[in-house]
Amino acid sequence: MRWIAAVVGGLVAWFVVAQLGDFVLRALLPGYADLEQAMLFTLGMQTGRLVVGALASLIAGWVAALIARNGRAGWALALALILLFVPVHYQLWDRFPLWYHLVFLASLIVVTPAGAALVRRRHA
Repeated sequence: MRWIAAVVGGLVAWFVVAQLGDFVLRALLPGYADLEQAMLFTLGMQTGRLVVGALASLIAGWVAALIARNGRAGWALALALILLFVPVHYQLWDRFPLWYHLVFLASLIVVTPAGAALVRRRHA
């Protein structure tokens, strides 16, 4: 039961951080809000989105590990995020360059467990 709560908590944390990051991008990047609906982002905007996604993954992995009391929960969360985002990126395939999709999806696999590992290090 704790693992399910960890994955759900991690997903919630991911979306909260991503939403807050999106607000920051809208505030800091001129024109971002205007281009967001059409997803016609500049390279700088795409990079900003990837940074926000990586930060969301890091914090989500940390939250999942805290809830599960086990750093391996980051891997379960990473799998859930991949299963959630692969169909989304498939639908958006033509809107972003290949490198963007690859970096985003790879960051879910690498950064989420890294966030969970922060909990293990702290408790070690």
